[in-house]
Order: sequence, then C-alpha cells, then structure tokens
Amino acid sequence: MRRLLICIRLWSNYRGMSPDTTLDALLVDLRACRACAPHLPHGVRPVVRATAGARILIAGQAPGARVHASGIPFDDPSGDRLRDWLAIDRDTFYDESRIAIVPQGFCFPGTDPRGGDYPPRPECAKLWHPRLIPMLDGVELILCVGQYAHAWHLGDRRKRTLTDTVRAWREYLPTHIPLPHPSWRNTGWIKKNPWFSEDVLPYLREAVARLM
Repeated sequence: MRRLLICIRLWSNYRGMSPDTTLDALLVDLRACRACAPHLPHGVRPVVRATAGARILIAGQAPGARVHASGIPFDDPSGDRLRDWLAIDRDTFYDESRIAIVPQGFCFPGTDPRGGDYPPRPECAKLWHPRLIPMLDGVELILCVGQYAHAWHLGDRRKRTLTDTVRAWREYLPTHIPLPHPSWRNTGWIKKNPWFSEDVLPYLREAVARLM
C-alpha cells in the first residue's frame, strides 16, 4: 500500500500538483470548496476527516441529511451499523489519528423524491481525490463502502454488480475490502446474502483490530 501511494504521489506531482501543499492546507481548501454549490439544494457543507497517520481509510459515498446537519460523518443509523460491522466504538471510529473518512462526494446531494438520496456529486472525487488520497500515506487498508466507492477505488477490477464485487472481497486483499452501504435500506440484502455476515465481517473485524 505504501509503495502504491508513493507512486500516486509522484504521479500527482508530475501532473503539476505542488509537492509543498500540506494535508492541513488541502483540507482547508477542500472544506471551502463551492464547486457543486449550484447543484446542492441544501447548501454546501463538505464533510471529511483525515490525518497523514491514519491506517484505515473509510471511503464512503456522500453525507446524508443528518450528517449534513451535524457535520460529523456517519452520525446516523448507517454509522451505527458500520461501527457494528467494524466492532469499534464511536471514540475509536472518530479518532482521526487511526481512521480517515473520505467520501466520494463531500456534501449532501439532496433527497430523491423516488426514495433515498441522490448519488454523490461527480465533481468531488475528480477534483480532490487525486491530491488528497496520496497524502494519506499511513493508510494500509481502504474500506470501499458502496458502489460509488467500488467504482473509484477498484476501477476495472470490480465485478458486474455490487453483490459480485463484495462476494469477491478476497481478490482485493490486503489493501481493499469492498462493502455494501450500511444503510438500513440494505437490511434485505444482508439477509439475502448470509455469507457477508459469516465470511466478510469476521475478517473485517480482525483486520481492523490489527490495525488499531
């Protein structure tokens, strides 16, 4: 993982990104971003947590309404389920020295009248990830939460469907583990796919405990 991140960092520098840009400075710029403002019905509030020493990266999708209100990632029932999957408490989950949380979209995209939230705005990852992710050079494990994180972090290695990608989780070790979104809307998916709780979660919890 460290070698991969170094290569990405060199690529970023080659692309003209200043090597002198610090993580703290980049996060200040990111949190001030207004690139998607015209498309965000509830306003702009980028939500991200990161330090260079974090060993686990949680790559989520986008904040929901409750997270938009609090400014705290996964501060909702989805976060409760995710923390249960990881077998860690809130204090550990929000310890930035251990865990970075970098979604595909940093702001709440709004609610789709047909149900659920809109997808993450596509501008976010393209604009910020190539600069931010290489700076997290302590990361040893990326948890790809949901299909949009699968697409970005796994690229053409992901399978045809989310279920197939998660079922093939061993193929992405030791650097990545693909997960479904922990939304309670996916309770049916979890019941339909008992192998997730029986096979994936025990390994996931062991890996997280080892890195903590």
